[in-house]
Amino acid sequence: MSKRLKGLLTPVIAVLLGILVGTIIMLVSGYDPVSAFSALWNGVFGDIYSFGEAVRQITPYILAGLAVAFAFRVGLFNIGVEGQFIVGWLAAVWVGVAFDLPRAIHLPLAVIAAMIAGALWGFIPGFLKARFRVHEVIVTIMMNYVALHVTNYIIRNLLASKSGDKTEMIHESASLRSEWLQSLTDYSRLHWGIVIAIICCFIMWFLLERTTRGFELRAVGFNQHAAHYSGMSVNKNIILSMVISGAFAGLAGSMEGLGTFGYAAVKGGFTGVGFDGIAVALLGGNTAIGVFLSAILFGVLKVGALNMPLESGVPNELVDIIIALIVFFVASSYIIRVLLDRLSKKEVK
Repeated sequence: MSKRLKGLLTPVIAVLLGILVGTIIMLVSGYDPVSAFSALWNGVFGDIYSFGEAVRQITPYILAGLAVAFAFRVGLFNIGVEGQFIVGWLAAVWVGVAFDLPRAIHLPLAVIAAMIAGALWGFIPGFLKARFRVHEVIVTIMMNYVALHVTNYIIRNLLASKSGDKTEMIHESASLRSEWLQSLTDYSRLHWGIVIAIICCFIMWFLLERTTRGFELRAVGFNQHAAHYSGMSVNKNIILSMVISGAFAGLAGSMEGLGTFGYAAVKGGFTGVGFDGIAVALLGGNTAIGVFLSAILFGVLKVGALNMPLESGVPNELVDIIIALIVFFVASSYIIRVLLDRLSKKEVK
């Protein structure tokens, strides 16, 4: 069995095992798994509105997954995508509220502002890692909390509308929403962000696989010492990878601020998108196409789960259990690969 085939089969088997164990949990808990999965399917594909909402949910998952995957490919663990996502959201909304410009200028400006905010939030742990060898996991985790509380403070004291807990709606010239897309999906919250997310998948693939800079970034990820002795600047590439990763995360935040909601609100806790991005990247094998397919699965599960309590009486928390099981089996992919190796050896005999 080829290495590429094993790489393709491993996440598929992880998903199937996660669903299988989740089904067993449903049976033990006294729920009907057939009814549950039927309700999940209908929650996404039962009507065009739900399908639009699923595509809308997939959009930030793709970008958050790309943010995590890009850092992983360079040997870094960016656990701060959630924080970068939040500051990107706020920056996009701030530009969307503060300025009233032609759409051709306003929308790109708001999107770029989100990318810059996320990139700056990624630069800090990247710089500390490169300059002082401070572990990026610790810094990025802590900066998630800094992002959450700083953005809440800014919203409450600088940008809040009359309600006091959220900003004004962004100007229409900065919105990603499309009446045409919404009319196609029975006026769901689907917006043009999905197109941006797909383009970003291509950008990540091209950057890492078809450019000299991408080769350097991957070389640093494989072996920093070898990259250093071959004349590559390890520190520069570490910082650059975290900046690009943060830009993807900030862009994911702008999808919510400029597309789904149109405002930024005080958050009682994390959104979870950034943390889900870690699972999306793991399941996708840290590749652009893998992240895209993985994000589709996660978006379908998250949106479809909302219909499970209504149609089958199954709590939607069971979908979170299934997702956790999928991540567990992906993290345990070594065991799956060992089993595949044994099967391939038997086939040879």
